[in-house]
Amino acid sequence: MERREFVGASIFSVALNIPGWPDVMGRMEAVQTGSARRVGISDVELVKRMTAQLSDTYDEFGGRHTRPLAATFIAQTVAPLLLTDGAVETREAMMSAAASLCFLTGWMAVDEGMHGIAQRYYVKGLELAGGSGDRLTYCRVLRGVSVQAVDLGHGAMAVRLADAAAATAPESGPRMRAFMGGQQAHSLAVAGDRSAALRSLREAERAMDQAESTSQNLGNYDPAVLAYHVSQVRYALGDVAGSVDSLKLHFRLRTPTDTRRSALRFSSILAERQLELGHVELACNTWAHVLDEYPKIHSGRVDRHVAAIAQLLSPYRANPTAREVRERALQATRGQV
Repeated sequence: MERREFVGASIFSVALNIPGWPDVMGRMEAVQTGSARRVGISDVELVKRMTAQLSDTYDEFGGRHTRPLAATFIAQTVAPLLLTDGAVETREAMMSAAASLCFLTGWMAVDEGMHGIAQRYYVKGLELAGGSGDRLTYCRVLRGVSVQAVDLGHGAMAVRLADAAAATAPESGPRMRAFMGGQQAHSLAVAGDRSAALRSLREAERAMDQAESTSQNLGNYDPAVLAYHVSQVRYALGDVAGSVDSLKLHFRLRTPTDTRRSALRFSSILAERQLELGHVELACNTWAHVLDEYPKIHSGRVDRHVAAIAQLLSPYRANPTAREVRERALQATRGQV
């Protein structure tokens, strides 16, 4: 798929045709069988374990090398397994596992700026999640497309996708409400609906408070991630200083298990906003920490943030600290395309 779709891979389609849950739920016929070999539970476990390994590698090192591994695994192992006959329950489990892997691979493609390819993976993930009756993965993928849309500035579409994800959520526990509400708030803010964004954000914060008093878990959505969403909402609504405060709170709330990739990305965002406020020394200090860790990560998003440092600091070359950080950034990105 990726070789065929590489031309125009960076184009995000606002006309993306997202299949609704009723349209894909239980559609086992979407995957035709006929192989002599039968798929078994061990095959499902293989896909799940590989997805977990790829996710851990991506979180630690970024997607530039990890996504091609995932794409190859899908093409050479998962696709043939989806075409293999087996018990209905086993084939449903295989489609559910494949849906999660497609979601992860799409997420990694977004990291590289390959938005068209990411959308193809996301849509396939939706179809597979529906075919297996996996409502949770379906709503997570929908939310993922909303994240992609809002980060590219397509606020109205991001709202539609976030609302659809929330409506499809398999349960309405407090962490799920926070998980969906934070994304809805960010989307609404980018779409320009200030009152609805703030209302959704308050609801997400209340839900997170409730979730923290229970043992409920939902991936890695926690107060630190919600603080990041608060920062994004504040920034979209024009409150740059407030967004910086919320990003600082995000870093105070982070746990040791949070990923290096997200730390570098969010630190880069923090530095850019500190500079926007005129806090040159603070921004340079934040960027210096980013550049210290940058050689350990291979992430398209982080690459783009680091590549922007030199231009952002150009007006401040008379400042020795800014000049030093700018030169470090130029050296770090030298030779990159």
